[in-house]
Amino acid sequence: MLGKKKLFLFDIDGTVCLGDKLIPGVKPFLQDIKQSGGQFIFVTNNATKSVADYVTFFKGLGVACDEANFITASYVTVYYLKTHYPDQLIYVLGTDSLQEELKYNGIRVTTDCHEEGIACVLVSYDNQLTYDKLVDVCWLLTKADVDYVATNPDMVCPVEFGYVPDCGGICEMIAHAVKKEPYYIGKPETAMVDFALKQNPYTKEETMLVGDRLYTDIRCGKKAGVDTVLVLTGETTNADVSASVEKPNYVENSVATLYKKWRKDRQYLHHNEESEVG
Repeated sequence: MLGKKKLFLFDIDGTVCLGDKLIPGVKPFLQDIKQSGGQFIFVTNNATKSVADYVTFFKGLGVACDEANFITASYVTVYYLKTHYPDQLIYVLGTDSLQEELKYNGIRVTTDCHEEGIACVLVSYDNQLTYDKLVDVCWLLTKADVDYVATNPDMVCPVEFGYVPDCGGICEMIAHAVKKEPYYIGKPETAMVDFALKQNPYTKEETMLVGDRLYTDIRCGKKAGVDTVLVLTGETTNADVSASVEKPNYVENSVATLYKKWRKDRQYLHHNEESEVG
């Protein structure tokens, strides 16, 4: 039942934001979650911003938050690289912000494809992408004995006017050239949900993942064993849901309609509890 949910894991792009604007209904929903004793965490595959950048961004939109409210693709990428490539050199195709976050967390990073000792290529969504970066990645994946990972498989990123290519789209372009696919670290892998559950005192039954993509958000929630809500403000349409084998637990037009149903269910539960006490 929706009213019993306390830990909400929200995707960002296409779910709570379009470009640099909040989708209507998001702010009061987040406030109500906190006031009711719950918690919200943004779980995003977008690695263009660090956690600190996201805190600043959302505070600028009037959302009260801190670092505990974010688990990003860059966050789980740091954990993955530290686990699998300790003290090894990583070539990064990604934004300056991603590179700085990796360095801050002790990852050895280079953007020189000819530097000796590169163990792995990391590709991410990069709104600073150049053709030279693509050439460097293709050279490494063709000529060097290196592993290949990427932050997330999202094909497009929703923006105010429509969509722009995301990490998965960049990787598909590279794949046409080198015939190699990366291991994707972010959603639909379950690391973000796993971290959220470890860091907060809620059960899987009290947790809900809300997103706009079937192949990342909804698949991630299903794999992690938590309920899922697909909102239609981003990439996915009702036709996509009908055609998909993998179904979300709920489909809503937006976070605003989910909020209304959650509030109604909570009021119903509260009324029943009062009746039982009486």
